[in-house]
Amino acid sequence: LPAADINLNSPSKGLLSGTMTDVPVDGAAAARPPAPDGLTAAEEEELRSELAKVEEEIGTLRQVLAAKERHCGELKRKLGLTPLDGLKQNLSKSWHDVQVSNAYVKTSEKLGEWNEKVTQSDFYKKTQETLSQAGQKTSAALSNVGSVISRKLGDMSSYSIRHSISMPAMRNSATFKSFEDRVGTIKNRVVGSRENSTDGLHSPPGAGEKPPQDNAPF
Repeated sequence: LPAADINLNSPSKGLLSGTMTDVPVDGAAAARPPAPDGLTAAEEEELRSELAKVEEEIGTLRQVLAAKERHCGELKRKLGLTPLDGLKQNLSKSWHDVQVSNAYVKTSEKLGEWNEKVTQSDFYKKTQETLSQAGQKTSAALSNVGSVISRKLGDMSSYSIRHSISMPAMRNSATFKSFEDRVGTIKNRVVGSRENSTDGLHSPPGAGEKPPQDNAPF
């Protein structure tokens, strides 16, 4: 009945109260989900008990693990080990695990087979021979260029030496001496003619003659 229609002073009050109190209320049973298909009540209860034990053991192991981790951290701190050292150690261990793994071993073997096939192929051999010949030709060309440069420098040095030596040799030659004698003769003639003309101009006439004697008596 609706709450508005219920009269607390009505004769049916006791009947309603008795009916409500006779109905049992089980909160645990109401909250528990129904049992899965194929499980009896006893099996379900046994599984729930085992689940509670496992969860309790997990909690205990977590507490033990946390205590072990704290103890491990204290030992590392006393030994002076840093997190970087631990990372390096973990990486090294991981790399070692990778190297010994079946996938890595098979991949290494496959790469070795491919490398052997490539190096033994005719195309690889021809390419290697071509590169070797090109390297030899390049080395020979560079060597020739160096020889030409050295020879040019040697020629320039010898020309400079010959040029410096040829000047005294040319001065001592007969042609150079003949030419030098001719120049000297012409110079002497020009200087001599100039001196004669100068003496004639500055000397008074009759300077070389004796003055006439005056025989007049006083």
